[in-house]
Amino acid sequence: MLRRTLLGALALVALTGAAPGTPQSRPIPGMVRVRIVTSQGNIVLALDAKRAPKTTANFLAYVDDGRLDGTEFYRASRRKADPRFGFIQGGIGTDARRILPSPPLEQTNVTGIRHLDGVVSMAHGSNPDSATGNFSIMVGDNPSLDARGPNRGYAAFGRVVSGMDVVRRILAKPTGGGRGPMRGQMILPPVRILRAERLDGTPRPTGGPKPWLLGLPARP
Repeated sequence: MLRRTLLGALALVALTGAAPGTPQSRPIPGMVRVRIVTSQGNIVLALDAKRAPKTTANFLAYVDDGRLDGTEFYRASRRKADPRFGFIQGGIGTDARRILPSPPLEQTNVTGIRHLDGVVSMAHGSNPDSATGNFSIMVGDNPSLDARGPNRGYAAFGRVVSGMDVVRRILAKPTGGGRGPMRGQMILPPVRILRAERLDGTPRPTGGPKPWLLGLPARP
């Protein structure tokens, strides 16, 4: 019995590259890791640059420019049937001073990256090709966010490799306010994103202007 248990654990290590519950602390082939430092603790993402290259490049541009520094996790969308599950959302919000051009949507039925527990996905408005610097992290599976039929869904592009305990704490925060699909889901108060930093490769800032650092007001 002990031998079978040990063999099972070794098989899991072979499949995932890490022992169960052990954060990924080394580079992962085909992935780019990003650390998000929040007021609740750190979250490390591994972005799938191979299967979702355009979405990953978009997110890394926000990271390398410092456009996510000083932003927030502002939304906790919990399932009514079981509030332990849902997703959290954060990023630049409506701050137009930080926006970069949107990438085309990389659909889940093309990339093969589904909205499973711990997966990170880009938020967008009514136009599926309008993603900017707002993103969501899944707590539990959310298949309704995958592409299905005429619904193009959302672009999943990586996963949490460390800090899911932080994600769950954020999901459990008190909420209220908001309107439309976000009604009752705004985190009160929001969780601060102190900074986001690339852990693999060389940063490639866009070189674009940074009006939010100059104290200029945000456009409505």
